[in-house]
Amino acid sequence: MKRLNDKKILMFVDDVYEDLELWYPKLRLIEEGAAVTVAGPKAGQHYSGKHGYPCTSDAAIDDMQESDFDALVIPGGFAPDKLRRDPKVLELTRQFHEAGKPVAHICHAGWIPISAGIVSGYRMTSTPGIKDDLINAGAQWVDEPVVIDRNQVTSRRPDDLPVFCEAIIELMCGMD
Repeated sequence: MKRLNDKKILMFVDDVYEDLELWYPKLRLIEEGAAVTVAGPKAGQHYSGKHGYPCTSDAAIDDMQESDFDALVIPGGFAPDKLRRDPKVLELTRQFHEAGKPVAHICHAGWIPISAGIVSGYRMTSTPGIKDDLINAGAQWVDEPVVIDRNQVTSRRPDDLPVFCEAIIELMCGMD
């Protein structure tokens, strides 16, 4: 039985995304029946992962609306450092959060919710590389494979992808 039938999930992409942190959740969520849209700065653009794996965006970030989706999943890598400078990325991230929809981020992806101003008062994890950024933005940082706090799901690194994806699925199923 597919647990995410009729669910729509948005993911962001740009160059130097973490290959596994985009592809593993995308395929795992599709496997559960979700429709996943990967949006980048331009629709139909080819983006290269940190390890060279390509991803072609399904849509342009500027054309996305939070109301069309049930959750936001943000892969890590160095792409989030570029994407957090895009006002539309921050607006969408805030809108998902304010609507109480799942916002999931792994590794360096926490840079986007930090810049969107939505981490204060949340218990979360990330790569140790952005631990100080999260703490300075008001989050309570912990070193755990996955943390669910209200509508946010966070994880540390590619090794945590199995529990990260299961947490996203469980949170989405519990919100019905």
